[in-house]
Amino acid sequence: MSRFAARRARLAAQMQPGAVAVLPTAPEVTRNGDSEYAYRHDSYFYYLTGFPEPESALVLVAANAGKPARSILFCREKNVEREIWDGYRYGPAGAQAAFGFDEAYPIGDIDAQMARILADAPALYYALGRNAALDAQVQGWLKAVRAQARLGVTAPSSAHDLLALLDEMRLLKDDDEQATMLRAATISGQAHARAMLATKPGMYEYEIEAELLYEFRRNGAQFPAYTPIVASGANACILHYNANNAQTRDGDLVLIDAGCELDGYASDITRTYPVGGTFSKPQRTLYELVLAAHSAALAAIVPGRPYSDMHEAAMRVLTEGMLDLGLLDRTKYRTFEDAIAERAHTQFYMHGTGHWLGMDVHDVGAYKDTALEGKPSRRLVPGMALTVEPGIYVRPAENVPEQYWNIGIRIEDDVIVTEDGYRILSGAAPRQVLEIEKLMRGA
Repeated sequence: MSRFAARRARLAAQMQPGAVAVLPTAPEVTRNGDSEYAYRHDSYFYYLTGFPEPESALVLVAANAGKPARSILFCREKNVEREIWDGYRYGPAGAQAAFGFDEAYPIGDIDAQMARILADAPALYYALGRNAALDAQVQGWLKAVRAQARLGVTAPSSAHDLLALLDEMRLLKDDDEQATMLRAATISGQAHARAMLATKPGMYEYEIEAELLYEFRRNGAQFPAYTPIVASGANACILHYNANNAQTRDGDLVLIDAGCELDGYASDITRTYPVGGTFSKPQRTLYELVLAAHSAALAAIVPGRPYSDMHEAAMRVLTEGMLDLGLLDRTKYRTFEDAIAERAHTQFYMHGTGHWLGMDVHDVGAYKDTALEGKPSRRLVPGMALTVEPGIYVRPAENVPEQYWNIGIRIEDDVIVTEDGYRILSGAAPRQVLEIEKLMRGA
């Protein structure tokens, strides 16, 4: 638990001396009747605690006037009868010993304890405006502290957004996080390979999805990181398609966007491949265009370069290709700059080329440097984790060559920024045309 304790210490060191931070975990959510969805902790809470149980909250008190910082956990009490039904509970004493907190109390005591902890604290840090129930609870705590004013007790005079500090911490992944993300991406890459190998014309998309989910779980991943997209034929031109109920046809492509979550960390991989095992000429032409854009985006991942360079590099390659292939009218847009200036490329490429990746699929952290005038794109730093995912989506339309209709392609990998460039985490998923075709032949 030392890495979680170290994170708590780093956070406390950024707080005002003597200030208090409070961070609850996610609640259990009813699915229907008396059944809950599979429980998943709050990412911020887990990042600081490693504690997996619901009905929990972390409180940090920053060092002040020679007093060291303290970490306090509120959690469910031990309940042997409930453990028969629902499984093991640590309880306050067990959680304090196992997870390295300085103090631990029953969650039912949090209101009384917070009135004590906040007394004379100069500031309060929490997720401002994120949770109406927490906002109301905080108001109750402050009211209880102010009720002691005649005794000389003061309430915090300022409130700060705790998540802004945590976002910057979470943006850079340490060695343990990178190792977990590599394992998650490897499991997911193997799942994509399994899906390719299993696909045959006539299968339903949900049958292919089942191959992915099986590979995730049998390798220890706890959840899919998000609802898998298994989109065949024209469905691949729907960016967030997830009905996964169409029957595949020989001659179509399948676009799979799927990744597992392992020990709290997400993977996010997209591959596109032919149902029958061989790309047609138009499919291969567009696939290799997207692959070239993918390579250009990767080449832009260099420490010190702006994050936005990745998207601009991919967009340039894709737009030039659209002009060369007649997807965009060369007589109307003589150069790719002209096409980009009029956003003509967005007919076929309408999303960004990547996003931060970590405990959340679309992970936390600002994409712009808000400390600088004009808020330019922030510069890449070793330890950042991101996806690279250019694509092209050709829907039927006038003046669009019919041979490309209903072809949707995306290629997405998980990447860590390193001292000398980048490291791809998701290499277990075949990406090159010949690799894919060879695998699908069973070779």
